[in-house]
Amino acid sequence: MRILAAMSGGVDSAVAAARMVEAGHDVVGVHLALSTAPGTLRTGSRGCCSKEDAGDARRAADVLGIPFYVWDFADRFKEDVIDDFVASYAAGETPNPCLRCNEKIKFSALADRAVALGFDAVATGHYAQLNDGVLRRAVDADKDQSYVLAVLTAEQLSRAVFPVGDTPKSGIREEAAERGLAVANKPDSHDICFIPSGDTRAFLGARIGVRPGAVVDDRSGEVLAQHEGVHGFTIGQRKGLGIAGPGPDGRPRYVTAIEPESGTVRVGSAEQLKVESIRAERAVWTSGTAPVGPIECVVQVRAHGGLAPAVAEAVGSGIEISLREPLTGVAAGQAAVLYRPDAAGDIVLGSGTITAGDR
Repeated sequence: MRILAAMSGGVDSAVAAARMVEAGHDVVGVHLALSTAPGTLRTGSRGCCSKEDAGDARRAADVLGIPFYVWDFADRFKEDVIDDFVASYAAGETPNPCLRCNEKIKFSALADRAVALGFDAVATGHYAQLNDGVLRRAVDADKDQSYVLAVLTAEQLSRAVFPVGDTPKSGIREEAAERGLAVANKPDSHDICFIPSGDTRAFLGARIGVRPGAVVDDRSGEVLAQHEGVHGFTIGQRKGLGIAGPGPDGRPRYVTAIEPESGTVRVGSAEQLKVESIRAERAVWTSGTAPVGPIECVVQVRAHGGLAPAVAEAVGSGIEISLREPLTGVAAGQAAVLYRPDAAGDIVLGSGTITAGDR
């Protein structure tokens, strides 16, 4: 097979490419240039896709003896990921940019170009397992990235390869060292790749501007504080609310609702965060076909955590999910990913973008 290896400059994608070479495939490495100012995209272990990362990816390709190219996707990344991220926060949602990048860039724009150039599939360093079209959680539960891959369609999965999902991260680093890859001990990137400062509120504020509103008590309606924009808040947030102390019961208060039209941010108790059902739109079923009738599953509503047994049903272009156990921190804009427990790694059934969680 002709494999296009997406090489970010990190250890995972380098080992993924190495495994493809070792398996006898015809491999070409490519690094995605996602910014018009790549020198601004890394601060230590924060950020990615910088000139430093491109250099690391090139050196890894040299060690592997494969051709290497840099492809410019900066305009597409800005439009499909960054602009979408800003617009979603402005609308009172909490988006996941990694999920959108996989959907729109790596397994759409990149994969489309790869196929047009005669490649059979795109290999990445994502931690997930994919066999015969079935997407599963990675062996390393702490590094599992199946949540942010659950937006991929059956067609997109047919053109994807995840070579490192069957190995714990520690094993990947050991393998990289054995192969002579200089990125073996390179720190993992974290936080949002295009916000290397880690200050999401400042990033959004510079693009959205001041949109004043009130922080109010969810039950009494009492105005507790003023704020400069709903983009500074997310469901379940406890700190940075601008209010004086805990609630009347002496317990912490959390963001329970965001109303972008009026600029109102509602706060309440942890109990008020609990939801018993979830509605999601833009459903994607990894098998290519929506299930008929209710299905037993486990739903995950955040990239890390937020798991509960549930019953889900495809309704039109969306999903209705009834939780067996209440969940907290269910935010519009995030993905609701459905899994079926499996001894070989929970199977991803599908996903939808959360529009509401009901108490």
